[in-house]
Amino acid sequence: MRIIEKGNKIFLKGIWRDNPQIYKILKQSRDIEEARQKLFEFSKELEWEHRKGKKDLPKLEYAAALEAIKVFNNIISPRNEEITGFSTLDYLRKIAKTTSNEVNEGFLEEFKHLFKAIKGKAGLSRGWLGPLLEKDGIQIVDFKKIKGKEAGKSRSDYLDKLYEKVNEFIKRYPSGFDNKLIKEREKNRQKIINYFNANLDDWNDYNWHLKHIFKDINDLEDLKKLVPLTKEDIEAIEIAIENKIPFGITPYYLSLFDFSRSDRKYDYQIRSQVIPPMNYVKLMKEHRKERQYYFDFMGEHDTSPEKLITRRYPMISILKPYDTCPQICVYCQRNWEITGPMMPEGMPSREAIDNALKWFEKHPSMMDVLITGGDPLAISNDLIKYIMDRLSKMEHVINIRWGSRIFVTLPLRITDELVKLLGSYVEPGRRNVCMVTHIESASEVTPELAKAVMKFRKQGIYIYNQLVYTLETSRRFQNVSTRIAMKKAGVDPYYTFYPKGKEEHKDYLVPIVRLWQERKEEARLLPGMFRTDEPVFNVPRLGKSHIRAWQDREIIGITKEGCRIYLLHPWEKGISLVEPYVHKDISIYDYLQELKKRGENIEEYKSIWYYY
Repeated sequence: MRIIEKGNKIFLKGIWRDNPQIYKILKQSRDIEEARQKLFEFSKELEWEHRKGKKDLPKLEYAAALEAIKVFNNIISPRNEEITGFSTLDYLRKIAKTTSNEVNEGFLEEFKHLFKAIKGKAGLSRGWLGPLLEKDGIQIVDFKKIKGKEAGKSRSDYLDKLYEKVNEFIKRYPSGFDNKLIKEREKNRQKIINYFNANLDDWNDYNWHLKHIFKDINDLEDLKKLVPLTKEDIEAIEIAIENKIPFGITPYYLSLFDFSRSDRKYDYQIRSQVIPPMNYVKLMKEHRKERQYYFDFMGEHDTSPEKLITRRYPMISILKPYDTCPQICVYCQRNWEITGPMMPEGMPSREAIDNALKWFEKHPSMMDVLITGGDPLAISNDLIKYIMDRLSKMEHVINIRWGSRIFVTLPLRITDELVKLLGSYVEPGRRNVCMVTHIESASEVTPELAKAVMKFRKQGIYIYNQLVYTLETSRRFQNVSTRIAMKKAGVDPYYTFYPKGKEEHKDYLVPIVRLWQERKEEARLLPGMFRTDEPVFNVPRLGKSHIRAWQDREIIGITKEGCRIYLLHPWEKGISLVEPYVHKDISIYDYLQELKKRGENIEEYKSIWYYY
């Protein structure tokens, strides 16, 4: 990021243009406390002008102005400076008084937009989609001037045009049901089969895939012969393998790659799931000896009352009967304890499983059990039966959830035998069994996945999805496309997770407000059944904070790099006194620049600045 070294005239054209009064206060103040007091008085006077209606603002601009004033006062408050450990106001004052090299463009862009919003000039009334429609010659009808059938027809015609524009975005992200993709992947599958001197019967046997997971240095040589990889991809995989950093790809998932090129132009969502970035492997290597504690971001060591159990909430706990997977997601929450796919040490002793099940027996508050790992559907049917038999005898357990990415990484594991086994524990009015999976993109929703899902649906077992909102899944209408594909396959949206802000995962992170923007501007255009998931941030050591609820967070500072500092409230708020979590977010400016490098028109994202 280029550090700013330009004079105040440039600044006046930028951040001060819409609020020269703020510049004047900062410029003329004798010290920071005088500036703070005068800025507070100025903002309160401006707020009262808005509330008196002296400025003729559209209702949306009025609401945004009041919110921006609140944010500004929060940022310059002494209390929040103490929490963050720095003064945002001091940065502002310095760039007003002198040429400063402390802040960069991300900082300036934050305040340029904040000051625009304070004055009611955010431009939210027309939104971002309205101008695109107008550019296409689509006139926005004033429905106040027409009534009855004429109004109904005009509205319907307008909505058809709106759909056409939205569908242009959706079509950018084809699903795995796309005929062209299906044919390409059939060719990929045949190439893998031929390479291993196998046949279609082998391919349809999930055990064959488990024997051929790409995970060690010899497998990397096979990978290089099957699919184009960049030099950096190969180097990152080598570092991962040499240092026991989780890495693994199933043959099935490899067949979803674009075999024609290595630049990720069409399969970036797929490759980003399994090929680790260089920053990730270098950091994991650096801390490999202390990995158990350095990377335990959620503090699971401190929420485990019994081995294999994690408990953070009153009526549900996690049971981990298997601590490895057929395939490793790069941004796995539990990368601190998993060293590779299907590692033998991932299987706990029967004694440990028994002790964990006894713990559930002793705790009648456990109405919901989430069986996860690792990927628990990678264990044997016999062990699955043993666990289900024990849990089904507990009267207080009314819901049993299996958290598994097998649907995406190895859907062939979903055999008729497994499905009938789990279906036998469904008792309407007494006990529910369900699945929670992890689909990241429409291209992962394949006919094989849909077939596996439908097997469970026929047994009365529903499948829900937890989507992690990463850089690779955050483009305009990208997740709208994914939700549509999921519903076609019989999967219901459940959670959209903000990715955990672990240092080694920085290549995957997005600003919190991009998820809020997506929910308000894209997902809302879908029918309700297609968007019934909840956007959440799993706050380190605290648990889920609902991004939908603005009351659960506040902006308390902006760093010189343009990163917002949030104070995230705990789920126990209103129950017990628990300290909030201070979160340093990703710079909106840096995020938009990354999208621009990837070919996105960042003007289509400009409203992101006005979500707080």
